[in-house]
Amino acid sequence: MVAKKKTSENEPKKKSTKKTTMKAETATKTEKTEIAAKTQHEFTQPELNIALVGHVDHGKTTLTERLSGKWTDTHSEELKRGITIRLGYADFSIYHDEENDFYTTKEKSIKSNKPATVLRKISLVDAPGHESLMATMLSGAAIVDGALLLVAANEKCPQPQTKEHLVALHISGIKKVIIVQNKIDLVSHEEALQNYQQIKQFLAPTEYKDAPIIPISARANVNIDMLLKTIQEHIPTPSRDVTKEPLMLVARSFDINKPGTIPANLQGGVLGGTVKQGKFGIGQEVEICPGYMVEEKNKKIWKPLTTKIINIFSGGESVQEIFPGGSMALGTTLDPAIIRSDALTGSIVGLPGKLPPVHYQISLETHLLERVVGTKEEVDVKPLAKSETLMLNVNSAATVGVVVDPSKKNTTCLLKKPICANPGDRITISRRVGDRFRLIGYGILKETK
Repeated sequence: MVAKKKTSENEPKKKSTKKTTMKAETATKTEKTEIAAKTQHEFTQPELNIALVGHVDHGKTTLTERLSGKWTDTHSEELKRGITIRLGYADFSIYHDEENDFYTTKEKSIKSNKPATVLRKISLVDAPGHESLMATMLSGAAIVDGALLLVAANEKCPQPQTKEHLVALHISGIKKVIIVQNKIDLVSHEEALQNYQQIKQFLAPTEYKDAPIIPISARANVNIDMLLKTIQEHIPTPSRDVTKEPLMLVARSFDINKPGTIPANLQGGVLGGTVKQGKFGIGQEVEICPGYMVEEKNKKIWKPLTTKIINIFSGGESVQEIFPGGSMALGTTLDPAIIRSDALTGSIVGLPGKLPPVHYQISLETHLLERVVGTKEEVDVKPLAKSETLMLNVNSAATVGVVVDPSKKNTTCLLKKPICANPGDRITISRRVGDRFRLIGYGILKETK
């Protein structure tokens, strides 16, 4: 009885093994694609960052949700006001159904209901469109490799912030831009064509005159496959140098502990952003500059922080190492009270003693635009004036500078908050026009003597 039972239990196992072997030997093209997709899916880190920019309410957050399945407006004030205030992050993957030449963000193609091949994982940076939040957008521009500029088909192009964001992309050195003509479901065919011509005229005098224009409806899920195809073809993954000294640009910092957590269960603060060069690993000791602000003798000073990396998150998963490309987060041993509420946003993370210098005063070689961007009226850019207050953006940092010497070749500014930057870095310059800061140009950081 016992022997018979063992035999009956073993027989299916032999049969199953034989079937598996035959299946491996005669694997169909679909099965090979599925195996390849699973193998590629194991690499979880996104390869590049793409920013979503454009005028307020042109559909950036909706498109983010369409591509990634994630709604990035999670800050309470964002939900209340219906606009994006802080940088939002979400990852998505581009899959390709070779049989139907169809691009999708799903593992299975709706065209064939078969597994599709994963091509790349990408991080989306959902940047604010509201004019008063330009500093956040410029901070986001520093950490991206390409951009999608959204233009609503049911509004005249360009809107003030559409123009401003395009100039910001140019000044930030972002070359790979795709124009997304959104909300085509709200207009007629003729109106969509008219809007398309407005977009072409708007782009004509810029370096983006040949940028692809893709009509879509993010809300109705129309033409998203063509947008994915264009991203794949037009925004390649840049080459990365992992042998350089590691540098990370901090775009967010926060406390992940829930209210009421007992001290024994507290977790260290988290830094979110992207790796600019090199690589970081768990257990590594790192330095953060400019660090955190303290008051000593009635004077504000910033002190660098040192901490250890205890975990790394990328693509929604924990990884051992992190390389350039895509958004990521470092779990640290830092006191969460120090870094909560984005207190370290704009800082740079690197190996101790290997970070760029910290500047409380900077000298710039300025390059001003002819016209102020973002205003409905044409306003000429006047030369910088002594004691003028400017908003300055470098890497992922935003600070306020007061002009001490307005000389064009050697503009000197005292900073309200120090920055960590290398000579030669590009710093965008905005001045107050009316009740808003408007982009007026950029400066090249000169070496301090």
